[in-house]
Amino acid sequence: KFSDPEERQSGSDREEDEDDVEAALKKEVGQIRASTKQKLRRFQSVESGANNVVFIRTQGIEPENLVHHILKDMHTTKKKKTRVILRMLPISGTCKAFMEDMKKYTETFFEPWFKAPNKGTFQIVYKARNNSHMSREEVIKELAGIVGSLNPENKVDLSNPQYTVVVEIIKTVCCLSVVRDYVLFRKYNLQEVVKSSKEDTQQNPSSLTEEQNSEVVKPETEEEEEKSSKEVKE
Repeated sequence: KFSDPEERQSGSDREEDEDDVEAALKKEVGQIRASTKQKLRRFQSVESGANNVVFIRTQGIEPENLVHHILKDMHTTKKKKTRVILRMLPISGTCKAFMEDMKKYTETFFEPWFKAPNKGTFQIVYKARNNSHMSREEVIKELAGIVGSLNPENKVDLSNPQYTVVVEIIKTVCCLSVVRDYVLFRKYNLQEVVKSSKEDTQQNPSSLTEEQNSEVVKPETEEEEEKSSKEVKE
């Protein structure tokens, strides 16, 4: 039934209708794209896929600089500006949470900080949520190897590094960032940074107690708890 009217149309009429339809579709697509651009906000919440984790997408803003500025302000003023947010971590890049994907992605991602002539001391911190197929030791070992291959002068420093590579695994997504002053700003903990003082942190970079560290990131297993305690003591 739907084909009968079309079959009765002449060839020229049919071509004109097709042109009209194509023009209408192009116009509609253009309107949708314009509408989408208008809806993109400077800050927009995105479903993270993990409990108690809020992901905020930004437009035209460098996450590392923004979060560093917020923490620097809180560290200087000692003013507590949030009651419910524990940590704020910038995410500069994402890839699939599989070792081969992470290795391929980080070879380029790490270049601005670690590729010669750039260099610096570093540590790698790892956290996985809703993911059991990744190995913490393997991830740290492989990523540290990539940093070293970019410049042999890059050295590991677990007490007070220039850069901290943050690896956050959420389900099948790997979130990455390279941050400064991770120790000074108490692991980017908004609750702790207002309590600390710059002089104390410089004199004793590892001044966090084991109890405080367990509050910042609670290990999910006894094995992780032992490793966390070992890192704190080191």
